[in-house]
Amino acid sequence: MATIRLRGGKYHAQVRRDGQQKTKSFTLKRDAEVWARKMEVQVDRNELPGGQSILKSLTLADLVIRYRDTISPMKKNKKWEEIVLNAFLRHMICKKRLSQLTSSDFARYRDERLQYVKPRSIQREFSPIHHMFEIARDEWGIPIKENPLDKVRIRCVDNRRQRRLKDGELERILYEAGKRENPYVVPIILFAIETALRRGEMLSLTWGDIDWERRLVLLAESKNGHSRTIPLTPKA
Repeated sequence: MATIRLRGGKYHAQVRRDGQQKTKSFTLKRDAEVWARKMEVQVDRNELPGGQSILKSLTLADLVIRYRDTISPMKKNKKWEEIVLNAFLRHMICKKRLSQLTSSDFARYRDERLQYVKPRSIQREFSPIHHMFEIARDEWGIPIKENPLDKVRIRCVDNRRQRRLKDGELERILYEAGKRENPYVVPIILFAIETALRRGEMLSLTWGDIDWERRLVLLAESKNGHSRTIPLTPKA
């Protein structure tokens, strides 16, 4: 019933029961254990404060703003996430009380958005919001029984691009790129073709990332968050 986790140098104690939840942080583990036992006694006596009043006092916007201001800034894609969450805050769904919010509300929001964007875009937009509910339930002590986005389905068609350059297209691209004032446009295009690196990956490279002896480039962090090694052709 009670869980104690060490996070950021502090012990976070949490007591949950049927959607009701109490959370508190301590410097010492024994203090967290004493508090947790005390809260468990209150649970056994049915004295733990009801969570419904908390859900009635908060709107979805309250959660989104707190997540945007405290969790998003720690992420690598914080700028993109801030744009997504600010746009989401302008929608009427954010005015709903947490006590009234259901998966159906997000299903209707999904259907509305699908009139303007592709399913993959909806998935990306829902990702930080889904994580927000997990944080709210597990770390902020908000008594949310289940994540409302868990039951919202988004059907995505596999739209991976298989396009390859046709005869003469590279020459035309390099010709037009050669007209630019920036002398690095042409080399970076050729480098991209030889390595298949993304723009951000190429622009983040330093000389220290190159293993000249083995002809390799080490990407410390790629799009999926993992490091990978890219072989270099002689042209690259």
